[in-house]
Amino acid sequence: GWGQTISKPNVVARMLSLLVQGRTQPLGRVLEVGTGCGYQAAVLAQLARHVSSVERIQDLYAMAKRHLADVGVRNVNVVFGDGMRGYRPSAPYDAIVAAAGGDAIPQAWLEQLAVGGRLVAPCTSASGAQSLVWIEHTVTGFVRHEREPVQFVPLKSGVVS
Repeated sequence: GWGQTISKPNVVARMLSLLVQGRTQPLGRVLEVGTGCGYQAAVLAQLARHVSSVERIQDLYAMAKRHLADVGVRNVNVVFGDGMRGYRPSAPYDAIVAAAGGDAIPQAWLEQLAVGGRLVAPCTSASGAQSLVWIEHTVTGFVRHEREPVQFVPLKSGVVS
């Protein structure tokens, strides 16, 4: 609803597998940008100790809170706000995942990603098409990997009440 789409389950699985690849322990704090109906947040809740999920559309925010409460998910904090700004109160994050794609990864996300953390988001590639991007925050900086082509709703700033 509200002009948004839900990510295909196999794409959610691919994104989350990139977040946990090579890890032997569960994720600690995770930031999700674009809560939508709460589906991906519910899956993330099984992989992480705590999830902060930011939704910019107030009606979707309310729906996601209801959905997560209805299924008993307790380790997800759904936040109504501008996801392009991340969510500083719970930073730094071991992982960040976005359900919307833009021309660039917002600087706020990189600033809130812990050293050793991973970020997975759709982003416009050099060819102009959207692809899945996986960024690792190392002690020496950020390492960016481009993966397969994807199609996500556009990443937008601001909130919709």
